[in-house]
Amino acid sequence: MLLALCGLVMLGLVREETGTEAFFVGLGLAVLPAPAVVLAFRWLGRAHPLPWRTHAFVLAWGACAGALIALVTNSFAAVWLADIWSRPVDPNTVAALAVAPVVEESVKATALLLVLVFRGRLIRGPVDAVVLTGLTATGFAFTENILYLAKAFGSDRDEGTGAAVTVATFFVRAVFSPFAHPLFTCMTGLGAGLALLSRRRVGRVLLPVAGLLLAMAMHAAWNGSTVFGPLGFLVVYVTLMIPALGFTVWLVLWHRQRELRTVRETLPRYALAGWLSPYEPLALGSLRSRRVAAEFASYHGVRADARRLRTYAAAATRLALLRSDAERGRRTPDFARRERALLDHLWQDRALARPAFAHSWRLVPPRAPHLLPAQPARAAAPGGWYAPPQWWPRTPPPGQGHGYGQGAGHGAPPPYGRTFPPYGHSTATYGPTGPMSHPHATAPAGTPTGAGGTGQPSGGGTYRDPWVPPPAQRRQEPLRRRQW
Repeated sequence: MLLALCGLVMLGLVREETGTEAFFVGLGLAVLPAPAVVLAFRWLGRAHPLPWRTHAFVLAWGACAGALIALVTNSFAAVWLADIWSRPVDPNTVAALAVAPVVEESVKATALLLVLVFRGRLIRGPVDAVVLTGLTATGFAFTENILYLAKAFGSDRDEGTGAAVTVATFFVRAVFSPFAHPLFTCMTGLGAGLALLSRRRVGRVLLPVAGLLLAMAMHAAWNGSTVFGPLGFLVVYVTLMIPALGFTVWLVLWHRQRELRTVRETLPRYALAGWLSPYEPLALGSLRSRRVAAEFASYHGVRADARRLRTYAAAATRLALLRSDAERGRRTPDFARRERALLDHLWQDRALARPAFAHSWRLVPPRAPHLLPAQPARAAAPGGWYAPPQWWPRTPPPGQGHGYGQGAGHGAPPPYGRTFPPYGHSTATYGPTGPMSHPHATAPAGTPTGAGGTGQPSGGGTYRDPWVPPPAQRRQEPLRRRQW
């Protein structure tokens, strides 16, 4: 309600300053680039999608509260500088170079600070922080574009120049540089995200401050380019904006691939304990495989199933990142409770997710075939390796199907809290039962192997799920489908 009130006050001030007709023209033109920028940031964060309410909050903060605070503060600063400034330099230029960058970047960074304080567990690294700060700046730029485009339309109307100023302003702000404000604020997000990954207290303090100062410096350089005319704009655009944009996008994509690699390397331990099927870790660690699984769910079910599948993938990603942080020694409050909540979420939707991810796992070749989960056999001695259940047999038991939307045939999840030696410790109660170790671990020679822990003894002591085709057959299946 407060954000909506700020938005109404902001729109009222813009309409009062520019007029009703110019206001609606500016509003219509400012809407055009906003959806593309919002979708771009949501695409960057699709590996670990945050709740839509968080995205809506930061967008509303930038468009309503942030724009209103910046407008009022910049106006008072311009009036104050005009009263005390006696040098030949225009006080408006001084305000644009020294006041506006500090005020606007600080206001936009406040949205990230609020999310960190009240929903800090959602942000797992630089990708999440960049997405949130970019969306905040997108909302801020949307409201600012309404003001500038409305002023340009009013100038054309008063001076009788047709639409020259309006078209020029639209091309500069909406076509050539719609990423300007998001790029500045992304520096703050990068600093805060890298601080979350830092293990040193100095890094956790200095990195966000350095990111905020870099955002202010880039903003000041961008505002100063207008002082030197079109040549200064081109110089700053080519030498600063384009390289900074390319480097930021590359860094965010690199961190996103790093998160997906963490998913592929961490989730097999839960698959060995029985929480996931043996093919889900690799399928969840690929965005293309997730898309194929969502298409499968949407085709065989309804759109709500595809949304549930995306939520399932997001929960699995959070689980992998949470456990990776714990294993690396990072402080993770309430680890056991959060891990159990995520595992319960995955277990509830297993009947929906496992057929879809099995389908995508067969169609999309894994990028890391060495991580294929070789399931260990059931050991006779207590505390040994326990084979996961046979999730998807070719012939389901009587009364139990493994088709889409049906039960998995295993009502109770694996129990929690078994004491076993985790990483770097002797004994501790750490998460669910089962072997949380590398997927290539094998049982001693002579232990029984087979589907569901039954079969004849063998020297290797490993087996694969009989429902899952071998790698060679899996690679040939897309070709057979295309030929068919």
